[in-house]
Amino acid sequence: MKNMFTVNRLLSALALMFFSMSAYGQQEPMYSQYMFNMLNINPAYAGSRGAISTVALYRNQWVGFPGAPRTTSFSFDMPLQNKKIGIGAQFYDDRIGIERTTGFNAMYAFRFQFAGSGTLSLGLQAGLLNYQANYTEVNTYVPNDPAFSSNVRGILPAFAAGIYYNSDKFYVGFSAPALLKTKIKYNNAAEIASVTSRDLHLFLTAGTVFDLNQDLALKPSMLIKAVSGSPVQMDLNVNLWLQNKIAIGASYRTGDAIVGMVEFQFNQQFRFGYAYDKTFSNLGTLVNGTHELMFRMEFGSPAVRVSSPRYF
Repeated sequence: MKNMFTVNRLLSALALMFFSMSAYGQQEPMYSQYMFNMLNINPAYAGSRGAISTVALYRNQWVGFPGAPRTTSFSFDMPLQNKKIGIGAQFYDDRIGIERTTGFNAMYAFRFQFAGSGTLSLGLQAGLLNYQANYTEVNTYVPNDPAFSSNVRGILPAFAAGIYYNSDKFYVGFSAPALLKTKIKYNNAAEIASVTSRDLHLFLTAGTVFDLNQDLALKPSMLIKAVSGSPVQMDLNVNLWLQNKIAIGASYRTGDAIVGMVEFQFNQQFRFGYAYDKTFSNLGTLVNGTHELMFRMEFGSPAVRVSSPRYF
């Protein structure tokens, strides 16, 4: 009962904080399997796998914590014009507490292919999101509290940009996932402005593959997330591929969690991934772990399909 009372107070405090500042319409969901699903964090990744690729992902964060984040996304991308262009789309549903954001993003990438080396992609993303916050559902222990007498909802635009370079053994990407500063005020009015350097989110990703022998390949990778006013956060990851069929990996997220994961490449078309996060921050005393599931399916004729596996 003591823990439940603490949780209720925390949720009420968070809701009050969000309401007093007005409701922001765009937040950046967290993914542990970012290295297998980079379209969600960088639009320049569109078309880079050389085939029609679809990915479904579900993340249930902080199991056992009321109102904890839950994210569902479905993405699609493919190359066009002899792989000189990549297009993609993403549908997502992100929930945390009394807030819910659903949206659609479209991606376009222009790809420069370098003979014998790799490909450089420049990507843009545009979309719409539907944001809502149900303040009337908050138990404030204060009858008829006017601050929680009405809900907030509205539709907002979203834009992102990125750059991505990859070869068969290496990749590096840089992206800004939110180029607009958007929010829904308490009266449901939308406020839209260009993002400033103070509010800009920046993602840097990189990874490579080392062939240890004919049966083993080691793939280290990293994700660095930076925003003004907050500590820089890093995800450091390593995956060991066994006979190009199974990958066993671990990640360390600075200040937050350790992650274990496993990937299964069943054939050229289908891959399944699972990740488990264990929070070691102060929040870890109130919550259980986080579960993340990923399914990838790729389509096309045998000449179009990527070789198995594509590490990134």
